[in-house]
Amino acid sequence: MSLSTRIVLLLATTACFSFLALAQQATPETPAANPSAQNVPASNPPVPDAQTTNSSAAQQSSSNQNAGQNSDKDKDDKNKEKNKDKNKTAQGTNAQGKNAGTSNDRLFLALPNFLTLEGSGQVAPLTTGQKFKVVARGAFDKVQLPWYLSLAAISQAENSEPGYGQGWEGYGKRVASAFADGAIENFMTSAVFPSLLHQDPRFFQSGKGGFGHRTGYAISRIFVTRTDSGHSQFNYSEILGSALAATISTNTYHPRAFITTRYDTATNTVVYVHNASDRTLPNTISVWGTQVGYDALTYAIKEFWPDVHRKMVKKHNQAMAAEPASANPSPQAGP
Repeated sequence: MSLSTRIVLLLATTACFSFLALAQQATPETPAANPSAQNVPASNPPVPDAQTTNSSAAQQSSSNQNAGQNSDKDKDDKNKEKNKDKNKTAQGTNAQGKNAGTSNDRLFLALPNFLTLEGSGQVAPLTTGQKFKVVARGAFDKVQLPWYLSLAAISQAENSEPGYGQGWEGYGKRVASAFADGAIENFMTSAVFPSLLHQDPRFFQSGKGGFGHRTGYAISRIFVTRTDSGHSQFNYSEILGSALAATISTNTYHPRAFITTRYDTATNTVVYVHNASDRTLPNTISVWGTQVGYDALTYAIKEFWPDVHRKMVKKHNQAMAAEPASANPSPQAGP
């Protein structure tokens, strides 16, 4: 599948996800009006005797002591919780239990964007385990399924890689192939090679300068990345990782050369047709180039997505504030 087709499909898919996410955002419910209490004529309370007064005073003193003990206990519990939170932070986890130094963001409110951080300040490096966990978290995210289903549908409609065939069997092979291509490439570029070469797989948004400067910065991240120690280095993980991923996928489960037959009515003979193999060096280079180009486009989207997201939230809040508040019913007067 060509890079232009992937770009069009990416834009269409993310647009659909954006509309669905915005539509599912729950609007704040209007607080129900509490009916006012009706005026009830008060009766004169009975005068308490001395014994009742003493009993009440004793009960009040006891309740004050219990309240003081409960307050001290609550303070101790809060201090313990704070210490637990500090320990979790020191161990590299946040409140959601996700890896520290990553995000819970999603491109267009749907697609996983867990390796993107706003700003270019110094942050703690990710461990090998954290790199693999965050990649696995994104690769097996449920939102990825519609993306791979769409890729396979377009591939089948174009009859690309005819060795997979048609029908549901061919479609299933294309879905599995699309998933394997994406997963292998993500693990190679963001987990395996960054762990071996001690490089940082995260994308750090610049947020500075004009559109051209920021776009150039985003695309340059294909070739320049950070090391775990915070220094700039050639992005071996992206270039070598995507090359190895293309080599593995193209030469293992993509179709080999095969021969099909068709009946030629003009000559009244059976014709044998040779279909070339996809496991060739030119095809491997083509897949590699498509993956690198797709990653460059994704970096550019990641650079500007936080700005787009903030504007979406601002417009949503303004729309909610502009809605007229429901009038509260006037209190009913008592008899």
